[in-house]
Amino acid sequence: MFFTATMNKRRVYVIATLGLSAFLIWFFLGREQQKSESQELVKIALREVGNQILLKQQDSTSLVLPVIAVEASVYELSFERPISFKPNDLVNYVSESFERAKLTDTYQVETLNCDDHEVAYSYQMSQNKEETLVPCAGRELPESCYTIQVHFASQDESILGGQWLLYLLLFLVFIAFEAYFYLKKGKQNDPEINADFEAIGSFKFYPEQNKLIKEAVEIGLSKKECELLAIFISQPNQVIRRDELTKRVWEDNGVIVGRSLDTYVSKLRKKLSDDDRIKITNVHGVGYKLEVKR
Repeated sequence: MFFTATMNKRRVYVIATLGLSAFLIWFFLGREQQKSESQELVKIALREVGNQILLKQQDSTSLVLPVIAVEASVYELSFERPISFKPNDLVNYVSESFERAKLTDTYQVETLNCDDHEVAYSYQMSQNKEETLVPCAGRELPESCYTIQVHFASQDESILGGQWLLYLLLFLVFIAFEAYFYLKKGKQNDPEINADFEAIGSFKFYPEQNKLIKEAVEIGLSKKECELLAIFISQPNQVIRRDELTKRVWEDNGVIVGRSLDTYVSKLRKKLSDDDRIKITNVHGVGYKLEVKR
């Protein structure tokens, strides 16, 4: 009887594991198809933006060149001839076109000079209004050769939408099966939790887990916030230059938007504001300094 019951449990476990594996394979294949369709939507939407720019300057003959994917989540719009436009018009064209295509509303846009690739104008849109940065720019950009790059913060989010909840549920079901049979065999071992942290004032900073803890209250950090805070903690009470912070946090991603650094520092200040002994000071024209009083 015991042998039969054990075999049945193992059979259920094997069937459940195979079923979950098959479902996840189907899920990821479907996701790849959705990803391809989303890329095409982005290209169509950006071509519409280019068309609106040309029509605004009464140009109905020159071409909008094919939109290319520079990286996995970076798209580039370019033109056959030099163009001129108001940055505010660009913001409206992109917003309206992306809304019609039902694309994500979290992205960064950079207008680059063709010759030196310097940023002529850039802005950032986000579902979180605090992270939206649209510099006022009513002055028209002089006629020149420009390329417009759109950087999506996380293309997978726009493709998956709410489906990540389903994926999480499946993952939890799989773990539950593992835990159940593990307990039945009497081999339960609690996994060791990584307790490594950096003390900063009354906070405990867990860089591997992207979080702060203060008196049992957990404060989540984004990846960029975590990277910046780690740099500050490694050099307390020292001025760290802006270009060093920007290079170390953003260079690997190849995406730099003018005021991103200031935005993330501002968010860190808010999350550390419960401790008066901690202060991130702006050293004008140089950089930032993390001041920690004993």
